Amino acid sequence: MTVIWTDGRIVAPGEGALSAVDHGITVGDGVFETLAVFDGQAFAMTRHLRRLARSAAGLGLTAPDEAKVLEGVKAVLAEAGSSAGRLRITVTAGQGPLGSGREPGPQTVVVAAGPAVIHPEGRAARSPWVRNERSAVAGLKTISYAENVVALADAVAKGGDEAVLANTRGDLCEGTGSNVFVERGGELVTPPLSSGCLTGITRELLIEWAAEEGLPVREAAPDELPFSVLDEVSAGSAQLLLTGSVRNVQPVTWLDGAQLPVGELSAAARELFEARRRERLDP
Repeated sequence: MTVIWTDGRIVAPGEGALSAVDHGITVGDGVFETLAVFDGQAFAMTRHLRRLARSAAGLGLTAPDEAKVLEGVKAVLAEAGSSAGRLRITVTAGQGPLGSGREPGPQTVVVAAGPAVIHPEGRAARSPWVRNERSAVAGLKTISYAENVVALADAVAKGGDEAVLANTRGDLCEGTGSNVFVERGGELVTPPLSSGCLTGITRELLIEWAAEEGLPVREAAPDELPFSVLDEVSAGSAQLLLTGSVRNVQPVTWLDGAQLPVGELSAAARELFEARRRERLDP
């Protein structure tokens, strides 16, 4: 069951609730956050709201009305009850013209909750497309997701459940909805934010919690992780890990048709994250 809230009320999934000229619909002018829901409570809400505001500022939007967002969160979680596994907050520029220009006016806020299943392992495929690390929206969580839709559909057609992308420089970047870590040389290493990847909340928490625990997890130096590092993963000399709000920490056991082992550090990182997220609802 998906529960949707907008403009102060719960609406049915098939019910018209937004203007046909909402700028989020016409040109994808908006930002969003996806949060995991555990036992009826949203995980890491403070960090997600902080990133929502950063993404809005990056698009030149005013800061979202946090009180309004939280009103929607409370309403949908109460309505969804134990069925909720995922929460999505979407904020658009509101009604606008049939083009890229904006008009001043109230933003649109939509909050939705629905089921989700977090799988312990993932299947990935290399994408033939790349991230533009010099894009105006690089590193922002915007609702302009067409590139991700196409890349993910390609990965699914190949037998995967996530696509992994390089950037324009040929460095490893991210997945369509995840950050990536490579286990090699006794470390878990993730591409730097300069690669154009999203500042993932799960990525951020894993780095912090690993430091507390003494696990060797870090951000890579520039040029340390070329996209060709995935050849090492396919050959079994390195391992791959995905992180995301509805993946948590997920070792990859299949890449482009090759079965892969779960790395020792990857397994330890998954166990650490599962333990800490149960202890700290809003870390």
